[in-house]
Amino acid sequence: MAIELRGVAKTVGAQTHIHPTDLVLQQGVFNVLLGATLSGKTTLMRLMAGLDKPTAGRILFRGEDVTGVPVQKRNVSMVYQQFINYPNLSVFENIASPLRVVGTPGSEIEGRVAEVAALLGLTPMLGRRPAELSGGQQQRTALARALVKDSDLVLLDEPLANLDYKLREELREELPDLLEKKGATIVYATSEPQEALLLGGCTATLHEGRITQFGPTPEVYRGPKDLVSARVFSDPPLNVASAVRRGDTFALDDSVRWPATGPAAGLAEGRYTVGLRPHHITPSRPAGDALEVEARVLVAELSGSESIVHVRIGGHTWISQSHGIHPVAAGANEPMYLQTGRFFYFGEDGALLAP
Repeated sequence: MAIELRGVAKTVGAQTHIHPTDLVLQQGVFNVLLGATLSGKTTLMRLMAGLDKPTAGRILFRGEDVTGVPVQKRNVSMVYQQFINYPNLSVFENIASPLRVVGTPGSEIEGRVAEVAALLGLTPMLGRRPAELSGGQQQRTALARALVKDSDLVLLDEPLANLDYKLREELREELPDLLEKKGATIVYATSEPQEALLLGGCTATLHEGRITQFGPTPEVYRGPKDLVSARVFSDPPLNVASAVRRGDTFALDDSVRWPATGPAAGLAEGRYTVGLRPHHITPSRPAGDALEVEARVLVAELSGSESIVHVRIGGHTWISQSHGIHPVAAGANEPMYLQTGRFFYFGEDGALLAP
């Protein structure tokens, strides 16, 4: 155990920002907070850092109660989406600034700055000022300043959101190994499900100030415990509809029916909410079993690598996401293929019942 939240809550006036939360994050594991804007990610990180004090509950770090201990007395670093650097200082001095604050000897500062600059590809830029750097280089400088402290806790609040696509991809690959080498406890906030999957480790899904699920990232993605967690971990949005089981068949409406087989075979007759991820609805027949249905194309978004198509199937508007270019025209009727074996089945309370 590295950091533990016990019944931690945060209210401001009549507003509840964080509902009572229990969470244990481990050292040596990349811990991801996944949720939409205003879901509570930044508030949780500020509580962990000591920038804010919880209204209720306790925060323990490596077994020691640090509730209410100010950030100045903790060995913690935080990097924000809007990178912050000192404009009048060189890159070297920006990185070295937290070491100078605590009185680290000059010879040690030079070695530690050189090490972290090499890790982040900043060695050629050490003599420059932030205004002479690209956005990606400035964010790397902010990251280097967080890493050079050898902090016990590193909090990264959507640090790659403002970077260009190529640099985001590079840093997503580098960051887990880079940060784990520093031996710190890492907490990384993102609103992008794809980013959480790429980073791996463990993920907590957040919705309206509540952690709805926490565990190894692939397990949370493949086995959401409820409809809310499934929706948080889906982009494009999860396709959701009401379905009825009668006999050995499920039906969305008269035109969309499939057999109650596999994990759904044990469900009783009645009404369920079903969810299907967009990449399990495709305009071309996938390998394995799939149900062919006629769909009305509403909007088609085609890029160089994938096709996102909004379609009307029976009485439902759903989204299809598939690799490659699939030329379909808005207003046309096209065949679509539903991988019915990939349906999630949720009960009236939103809990996952199958698979």
